[in-house]
This record gives sequence, C-alpha cells and structure tokens, in this order.
Amino acid sequence: MGVIERVKKEWFLLGIVFVISMAKVDPSLGVKGGPLKPEYTVKYFAVSFIFFNSGLSLKTEDLTSALFQVKLHGFIQTFTLVFIPCLIRVLIKGLQYSPINPWLLKGLMVVGCMPPPVSSAVILTKAVGGNEAAAIFNSALGSFLGIFVTPVLLLLFLGSPSAVPYSTIFGQLTLTVVVPLIVGQVVRRYVKDWLEKSKPPFGSISSCTLLLIIYTTFCDTFSSSDIELDHFSLVSIVCVVLLIQVCLLLFLFFVTRSPSFGFTPSDVVSLMFCATHKSLTLGIPMLKIVFAGYEHLSVISIPLLVYHPTQILLGGVLVSPVRTWMLAAQKVKVTGASKSSNTNSHPAAGEVV
Repeated sequence: MGVIERVKKEWFLLGIVFVISMAKVDPSLGVKGGPLKPEYTVKYFAVSFIFFNSGLSLKTEDLTSALFQVKLHGFIQTFTLVFIPCLIRVLIKGLQYSPINPWLLKGLMVVGCMPPPVSSAVILTKAVGGNEAAAIFNSALGSFLGIFVTPVLLLLFLGSPSAVPYSTIFGQLTLTVVVPLIVGQVVRRYVKDWLEKSKPPFGSISSCTLLLIIYTTFCDTFSSSDIELDHFSLVSIVCVVLLIQVCLLLFLFFVTRSPSFGFTPSDVVSLMFCATHKSLTLGIPMLKIVFAGYEHLSVISIPLLVYHPTQILLGGVLVSPVRTWMLAAQKVKVTGASKSSNTNSHPAAGEVV
C-alpha cells in the first residue's frame, strides 16, 4: 500500500494528531471566548449535528432480521454497559496506587462508560463474515441506550464536576443529543430513497465535525498552565488500554463458545467486536456536555482517544485469524450435524425395516 493510500485510509487518526498539534501551537483560536466561539458553535451546533447525522444514517428499518436474537443482544449490552464499567472501576482501584496521573485514570472510567460505536464493530464483523445483522442491531441499540445510560454512568462513577444541577445536564443532553437523533430518524423516513442512491459519506462528515470538537477541547487544555502530563503516565495508559482490549477479546472468545450459551460461530464474532468496542463519535460530544467547562476535560478524554484507534488496529489484525477459526468451526458444526442426521436415518442393528 502506497503512502497516499495509507494516508487516505488513516486520515482520521492523522487528523486527531494534527488538530491536537495545532491546539498546542496556538490555543487562542479555539479556546472558550476565542474567534471560533466553541461555547456556541461546538456546544450547540457541532454536537447536535453529529447526532442528527447519526439519526439520519442509522438504518433502523433493516434491523428486523436480528430483532428476535434477544439473548445475544442482552449479552452484548449488559457486557458493554454493565460488566466493563464495573471491571474498569475495580482496575482503577488498584492503579490508583501507581504513579499514573489520576485524571488519566478517571479517563479510563470514562472509556468504560461509553456505548458501542456506530460503525467500527459492524465493519470488522462484516470483514470476518460474522453475524452482521446482529452487529448492526446492537450498534444502533447501543447508540440509543448510550444516550441515556452513559451520562448516568459518568455521573455515578465520576460525579458532577461542578455545581451544575443534574436537571440542567440532562436538559442539555435532551436538546443536543436526543432531539437531533429523533429528528434525523424522522427526516430519514422522507429521504430514504435519495440516501440509498446518493450514499452520503456520513462517517466522514461526523469525523470532520468530531475533529473540531477535539481541537477546541485541547485548546482549552493548552491555554491552561496548571495542567501537565508526564510521559510515564501517557505510555502507561496506552499499555493499559491495549491490555484491557486484549483481555476482553480473549475472555469473550473463550467464554461465548461454550455450548451452554448456544451462540453460533458467527454470533461469537459479533460478540467479540460489539461488546468490547467503545464509541468516540458519541463519547466526546457527551463528555463535552456532561463536563462542560471542566478544566481537565481534555485529559480525561485521552484514554478514549487512545482506545478508538487501538480497537480498530487490533480488530484489523484479528480479522484473518478470527475468520479462519469461524470457517473451521462452522465446517465442524455442519459435519457433526450431517453425521448425526445420517446416524438417525439408518436402522439400528436387528431392527425390522
């Protein structure tokens, strides 16, 4: 793959590095009260636009094929919105005695509270050949649940960062998250045919808007001289994030193959990706609302910014071996079912035909 092709493929990750670097060079442009006026353009327009775009792009009308796999959906949502937050909470209890920056540890808790992503889990499940319908369903379901569950988890585990009443926070969430998402779904009903024909780049549009949010968030950080991060803490968080993802993937891979669950090999694939991935696109805007004006906002955002590319890169590495396992497991299952059918079709010895 050439340099240009690689840049095109990884443009968003490169964009994150670029906007953070630009914020470091001159934070005055995107700081609160600066020329970009992020307290209005980002807080209301950019965040609302991302969720309107999500509502417009979610193909909820195509989810009926996976609707009745209740056990699979329940497992994924419980794992990602209950088990992972509790697991990371326990992990942080141990890490709080380490030299790692405590605000980065709070950022790990933020990662645990996030809903599953809209696209990456679906893309990887499809690349392997797993249960794509279930992946699409759970990405959509997780996005809707996350609008309500994630803010509650954030406030439960991290508390309110200021004297802002909870009613104000949830009012802001309703105005900039729930309403735009519903409006997007309503608009989709009327322009669905046009969307199918033109196929607008929803992912790229949301990613560009997200880069603006990340940029202004780090402008606030670099404009403050009170916030410092040491290299040990940053490297440690990257290692911890990678370790968390590897452990979660291995745990799900070995546990969900158990016959007691009754999941097919293609179900296991969707479980691995949907239950372990976390949404950056939905997460950063939510943090911007729940922790508005918080001086450590960008610091607690760092683990999520690390988690996002890590889950994509790790998933990409796993596509080939997981596909090989899935095809082999499906072949064994078909062979076993065939032998069982043949055995039942032949009369037992001494049986009168």
